[in-house]
Amino acid sequence: MKQNKVVIFSAPSGSGKSTIVNHILPLHPELEFSISATSRSPRGQEIDGKEYYFIDTDDFREKIQNDEFVEFEEVYSGRFYGTLKSEVERIWAKGHAIVFDVDVKGGVNLKKYFGKQALSVFIQAPSIVALRERLIGRATDSMEEIQKRVAKAEEEMTYSDKFDYVLINDDLQKAFHEIEQVVDDFLNN
Repeated sequence: MKQNKVVIFSAPSGSGKSTIVNHILPLHPELEFSISATSRSPRGQEIDGKEYYFIDTDDFREKIQNDEFVEFEEVYSGRFYGTLKSEVERIWAKGHAIVFDVDVKGGVNLKKYFGKQALSVFIQAPSIVALRERLIGRATDSMEEIQKRVAKAEEEMTYSDKFDYVLINDDLQKAFHEIEQVVDDFLNN
């Protein structure tokens, strides 16, 4: 039954995770995107309740104390990301399978939590240099923030073996085709 399945996409920042997720969602009407919570401020045109649930740090910590998260991570000092239990319940109540777009440690934690109900996919840029160029090209972060993200990406790449599938995103069309097959196989078995 698809409603008990989850597909987890994780990647270092700039690897193309959101692009891959945005490609796969329209192909599977039974999939629904899980909106993560974060204590960071919105970037660019991000809208609360669409890209993220933006929760201030104090409220986020209160929700942690109240056990309201399936998983959460303090990704950077004072910057939290997590998956609210209420979000999982909301999607499963509709009979949909869940798509998670989360950081690498969050992906590992979600896989541990959901076990065989989950397909975990690690999306990897072809190199750290390519990843840095993508982050600069986005023009959403300062150079200091980009340097932090690149350093973090180097560490996150060491987690790829904890995922069910590693997708190298060096050719976007090829990556699209590859992930379509992987997700189709998971959802239909």
